[in-house]
Amino acid sequence: MIRTGLSALLVLGTWATAGLVPAAAAPAPTTTEAPASAGLLTAMQKDLGLTKSQAVARIAAEKTATAVDGKARRAAGAAYGGSWFNPDSGTLTVAVTSAGKADAVRATGATVRLVKHSARQLDAAKAAIDALDAPAGVASWHVDPKANKVVVNVVAAEKNDNDVAAFVTRARQAGPVTVVETAKAPQTFAAGTVGGDPYYTGNVRCSIGFSVYGGFVTAGHCGQAGAGVSGWDGSYIGNFQGSSFPDNDYAWVNVGSGWWTVPVVLGWGSVSDQLVRGSNEAPIGASICRSGSTTHWRCGNVLAKNETVNYAQGAVHQMTKTSVCAEGGDSGGSFISGDQAQGVTSGGWGNCSTGGETWYQPVNEILSRYGLTLHTA
Repeated sequence: MIRTGLSALLVLGTWATAGLVPAAAAPAPTTTEAPASAGLLTAMQKDLGLTKSQAVARIAAEKTATAVDGKARRAAGAAYGGSWFNPDSGTLTVAVTSAGKADAVRATGATVRLVKHSARQLDAAKAAIDALDAPAGVASWHVDPKANKVVVNVVAAEKNDNDVAAFVTRARQAGPVTVVETAKAPQTFAAGTVGGDPYYTGNVRCSIGFSVYGGFVTAGHCGQAGAGVSGWDGSYIGNFQGSSFPDNDYAWVNVGSGWWTVPVVLGWGSVSDQLVRGSNEAPIGASICRSGSTTHWRCGNVLAKNETVNYAQGAVHQMTKTSVCAEGGDSGGSFISGDQAQGVTSGGWGNCSTGGETWYQPVNEILSRYGLTLHTA
């Protein structure tokens, strides 16, 4: 019997006989190994409409783009205006405000686009908007390097609301802003207790994100610091050691009582498990997949970074938006690009029947905040 309720990154000791071993015993990656597991490739084919060869090629191109991004940012210096990955060409485009920096950025392997506003200017405008009190009809806002503006997402049904209009007016005073209508307001993806699911705290079910040494990271809205956590079988795992929500949406839980961590994102019995080998940040436009206890493997694309999401409970900052669907109980689960950990599921709108969008809190921010080390293969 497949234990479909088990979380993304925790396994019981009885799984050792099935071939899962602690990270220290996992073989180091080699240059000849496949760029991704069969399960990840299968999910990308299903959700992104790719062939297997296209999925393999895209993962390879995204890995190169991720490496180029850091070099291009350094080459551009203060003229850096952001970057995004183009899945059609397999290249990274970097925006710069100075033509004098173009050649140096091209030398890194990136395509260059000249823009008016630098990333620093756009980030400053977004920070000014973050200081405003957003009404419920404003869903989120983020810097869009491709548009070279701050995008404010407004719920279509609320666009004529006086408070929404006033917010948009004040947002435009902060800098270059464009307004986009969205279908629904975002919400978190926690769920009531259901038997056979990965972990519980109180009457809430959520999903485990990524293994760290000593525990795992997950979403902050799933539990407050000190809250006890039990596993799919009802046995005690540990406690929330730190938790932040709203403002942020991250937490970490310590692991004990016979449980231990491995650098694996589970495939839920339908796809192969995926090893985690690092946490290099994927660029905008890159493919990304998510594993959660309710809807299992789902894939899509990175749509935006550093987005402020306006939940009913309050705004959450520095989120990444994706086209991946999610449903109740997927909160806290792992977002992964290739074999690189990206973040933990926070919330969104829609579902996996009709589609939607989902945000995650970047994993590197969580690791830095709590001084944790990602468990990698």
